[in-house]
Amino acid sequence: METFERPHVGRLVKQLTDDGGPSLIVAITGPRQSGKTTLVRQALRKLRGMGLRGRYIALDHPGSPPKPSLSLADATSGMDTTVAVPPRRDVEWLAGTWRRARRDAYADRHGFVLVLDEVQHIRGWSAAVKGLWDADRHTGCPLKIVILGSAPWHLLTGRGESLAGRFMSFPVRHWSLREMAEAFDVTLEEYVFFGGYPGAIRHADDVRRWRHYMATSIVEPIFDRDILALTRVDKPSLMRQLVKMAPESGKILEYQTIAGRLRDAGSLTTLQHYLDLLSDAAIMTQLPNYSGSAAQRAASNPKLLALNTGLMTALSGYSFDDARSDRTFWGQVVETTVGAHLHNTLETAMHVAYWRDGGDEVDFVLFQGPRVLGIEVKSGRRGWPRGLRAFKERFPRARGLLVGGESGVPLNEFLEQPARHWLEADESTDRPTV
Repeated sequence: METFERPHVGRLVKQLTDDGGPSLIVAITGPRQSGKTTLVRQALRKLRGMGLRGRYIALDHPGSPPKPSLSLADATSGMDTTVAVPPRRDVEWLAGTWRRARRDAYADRHGFVLVLDEVQHIRGWSAAVKGLWDADRHTGCPLKIVILGSAPWHLLTGRGESLAGRFMSFPVRHWSLREMAEAFDVTLEEYVFFGGYPGAIRHADDVRRWRHYMATSIVEPIFDRDILALTRVDKPSLMRQLVKMAPESGKILEYQTIAGRLRDAGSLTTLQHYLDLLSDAAIMTQLPNYSGSAAQRAASNPKLLALNTGLMTALSGYSFDDARSDRTFWGQVVETTVGAHLHNTLETAMHVAYWRDGGDEVDFVLFQGPRVLGIEVKSGRRGWPRGLRAFKERFPRARGLLVGGESGVPLNEFLEQPARHWLEADESTDRPTV
C-alpha cells in the first residue's frame, strides 16, 4: 500500500500548496484503517520534493509508554515522517510543539507543515488549536496545520468548541473496488466478501486470521478510541450488540423487534442514537423508507446497512467459499456492496433510502433535490422487477436502475462510478434505466 497512491494524495498536496486563500487547518477524517496516515506520508514526501518541509507526529495509543524516536529521513528526502510519541500529550505539549513548528515555518521561505495524527487524544485540543491558529493568522505565520482523526469531525471537536471558518474538511472514505484491485489485485468477488479494508486484505488467505484482525484492529479500536473516548455511551454493551447485527445488513427491522432481540436495550431513542453513532464511525447505518416526505422518512422502520462488507462477513461466520455457495447470503452481501458504495460516495444534500409499500419493495432510493432514482440489485433474473415498476408508478418523475442480472448494469461497472453518476445519468442514453 505504500507504493499505491489514492487520488486523495494529489488533492492534499494541491490544498497545502494553494495560495489562493487563507491557510486553513486541513482536517482529515474517515474510517479507521482507510489509509489516512499513509496518504499523508505520501503527500509529505511529494511536498518535500517541492521544497515544502513537514513533520508528522502520531498521538495514538494513549497511555502507552513513549515510543522510541524513529526517523525515516534519508539523504534524498530529508523529511521526518514520525517522531517519538510524547510522554505528556496535553495542551501544554501541543503549544510547545506548535511553537517549534512556527520557528521552522519562519526559517523557510516555503513555510512548514505540521501533521498531528489522532489529535483527539489530547484533552481540550480543539480550544488550544483555535487559539494557536488565530494567533498565526494575526501574525501571518506561514505554518500549515493538518489534523487527522478516525472519528467523525463533530465527535472530534465536541460541542463546546467550534473551529468553524478555521478548517477545511478533507474526508477519506472506505476503499473502492478499483483501488483495492489496483493496490492488491483483488477480484470482484473478493471485494464483495472482504470489503475495502487495505490492512485486512493481506490476511485474506487465512480467514481465521482475517476475522481476528477485523475484530482487534478495526472493530474494537472504533469503540474504545473513536466512540467511547469521545462521547457519552451509557450502555456500551448494547452498542456492541448492535454491531453484531451487521450480518443482517439489507434487512428491514422494526425498532421494537431490534429491542426485543437485544439484552438491556433501553429506549428506542437510545437505539436510534447508538445506530447514528455507528453510522458516524462508518460501521453501520440505518436507511429510512422513502416516501417523498422527510417527516414520514424519519418515522419509518430502518433498513440496516453495513458500510463495509468486511464487517458484515467477518461477523457472519461464513468463509469465502461458504458465502458464495449460499445464494441467499451472497445476494445479501452483494446488495450490501451496492448500498455501501452509494453511501460512501454520497455528496452534499444527497441521500440514500429504501422503499417498501405493501408487497412492493426497492432495495435503494438515491435522491437529491428533484432527482430520484430507485435501484434494485438482482442476480440471475430476467426482466425488470415488479418493485421498480411499482416505484415508478408511485413516483412518476423517478427513474429506475437495475444492478446485476441479465439486463442490468454489471456489478463491477456500477462500482466504478460514484452515486452522482447514476443519479445524474441521462435516461435517454443510459440503457439500464427505466
